[in-house]
Amino acid sequence: MRTKSIKKNRINVVTLGCSKNVYDSEVLMGQLRANDKDVVHEQEGNIVVINTCGFIDNAKEESVNTILEYVEKKQQGEVDKVFVTGCLSERYKPDLQQEIPDVDQYFGTTELPGLLKALEADYKHELIGERLTTTPKNYAYLKIAEGCDRPCSFCAIPLMRGKHKSTPIEHLVKEAQNLAAQGVKELILIAQDLTYYGLDLYKKRNLAELLENLVKVDGIEWIRLHYAFPTGFPMDVLDVMNREPKVCNYLDIPLQHISDDLLKSMRRGTTHEKTTKLLKEFRKEVPDMTIRTTLIVGYPGETEAHFQELREWVKEMRFERLGCFTYSHEENTHAYNLEDDVPQDVKQDRANQIMEIQSQISWELNQQKIGETFKVVIDRKEGNYFIGRTEYDSPDVDNEVLIDGTEIYLKTGEFYEVKITEAADFDLYGTPVNADVAKPVRKELKIRNV
Repeated sequence: MRTKSIKKNRINVVTLGCSKNVYDSEVLMGQLRANDKDVVHEQEGNIVVINTCGFIDNAKEESVNTILEYVEKKQQGEVDKVFVTGCLSERYKPDLQQEIPDVDQYFGTTELPGLLKALEADYKHELIGERLTTTPKNYAYLKIAEGCDRPCSFCAIPLMRGKHKSTPIEHLVKEAQNLAAQGVKELILIAQDLTYYGLDLYKKRNLAELLENLVKVDGIEWIRLHYAFPTGFPMDVLDVMNREPKVCNYLDIPLQHISDDLLKSMRRGTTHEKTTKLLKEFRKEVPDMTIRTTLIVGYPGETEAHFQELREWVKEMRFERLGCFTYSHEENTHAYNLEDDVPQDVKQDRANQIMEIQSQISWELNQQKIGETFKVVIDRKEGNYFIGRTEYDSPDVDNEVLIDGTEIYLKTGEFYEVKITEAADFDLYGTPVNADVAKPVRKELKIRNV
């Protein structure tokens, strides 16, 4: 028997994986709402759409487990239908259909019209830039391109997302205007490769021109760049970053490794020397820039010497933000032809060592912020603390600013000037410096950590 609390004909969209999937779920939900469908995100509904991730082993396992969880609910009569979409479905549809046949239908990453039809809805072409956001009201992701043309040996993204395809500037501006009208103040630009933006449409790397157009959108106060590629980085982006207060002094640029041997095997198109030179140019052109990167340890053929080179380089570069992943041996990638010869316990130990180094670097850099004042946006309240971020921090992955909320009130989604009073490895503690803390600060000037 179905539980009475689950509303009939309510579509529950469940999102797994990265910010690109979050965006895709929001587009799907926008289409469903435009078709007058009752749609919710990760709440109860008798029709379930699971937007899966198929990037690495852990993500695939989470996606499969989620599918099995909802299939069991279907068998018990708690839900009526289960649909699966996203990267895992794109990559493994025949296997999934055979192994988990109780799913009503599987769809790939480019089959939104078909998914909508299965949900008794029509794909509305006129809904450019319209979607139902699932992030806190003050920020939203803006996907500027789909797919990737890079040949990285370890990556299955092109198998799941296809070739790079930029979204026209005018469409992105319209989408940004729609988001601003809903109260969004921060745009987080995402793609598999931001630096490739525009090559297919405008025959040149056009990220700088896109930024020039987005900063003109009223209501948007911060624009943040995620997922740049080091090879061919368009340096004119740094000019815009320096010139335009709305463009955060922040860049997410996954570098993966630094050993020439591994960079060559990874097919990254760069070297230790070129990568280090690029980072030094970033520091020179935008001294106040926060650089976030991600690294892979345990790639096939990574020796102890390769790893020690990486360790020393991390110490030398002193990244403000860094994440480290263990290598995942993915079918149909170029690296799958290599022997996955680094034991899992060694991979994990190396990842732990890198993060220990980064923890110390982060602590030291945070100590330097004590006494400084930053423009902080308030994302949410947890317990007795208001949780905010500076322009140097992206949601979910970076440092946060904690403000004691037992004696003052701050408005979620607004900006305040906050003086840092204490600092830990990855958290800052601060106090608003403006006398009337109920009134948000609106400033177009960047507050720099000099």
